[in-house]
Amino acid sequence: MMRVAAFFDIDETLIAGKSMFDFLRFHLADDRTPDRGQAARLAEFDRLVAAGGASRSTVNRQYYRIYRGVPADLVRRQGLEWFARSRRTAGFIKPEVVGALVRHRLSGHRVVLVSGSFPACADPLASALGAHHVLCTRPVVGPDGLLTGEVDRSVIGDVKSTAVRELARREGLSLPLSFGYGDHASDLPLLREVGHPVVVGADPELGRHADRNQWLRIAGVAA
Repeated sequence: MMRVAAFFDIDETLIAGKSMFDFLRFHLADDRTPDRGQAARLAEFDRLVAAGGASRSTVNRQYYRIYRGVPADLVRRQGLEWFARSRRTAGFIKPEVVGALVRHRLSGHRVVLVSGSFPACADPLASALGAHHVLCTRPVVGPDGLLTGEVDRSVIGDVKSTAVRELARREGLSLPLSFGYGDHASDLPLLREVGHPVVVGADPELGRHADRNQWLRIAGVAA
């Protein structure tokens, strides 16, 4: 029997902010973070973003290069600490969307988080929400336990739909019966994979698709 899933983007869908940037501030402010030239790579990343024109995938990959040479275990621990702090912050989550996630889980649906963010941010959230799977960007760890600055693939745009289809084949999920939640035009490949797309927030391009195709919409205001 095919199972039903509910796929959720993370940043600005389940949570109000951008987990990668919020975590990076936490990481760089931590005295335990070794100096591995992050300042220069952060400056390069900022220039890339400011210049505009780069694809979201390119920006995503450049972001992870900031962590080159940092112990993966340290980043994992920092992720747990970052999430413990963030979840106590007013406005961190979007209660309407989290409420939808809980209803899906209680209905027996498989809950899947899909994000260009990485396990340091996504795994603690998934654990707190009782999600069954996390499809996210995974930094490469060298044999010395240090992050190499590269990633296996950036789970953004079309890669989100690829990752969703792969999981559906492995887990016996019915995509026509499943649900998807996203806030940005880059989530369209994900939303088009499922039979029940839900637009969170007020992105104009997603809004046009929602109006044209009679997709459900959620305001997704943070609390």
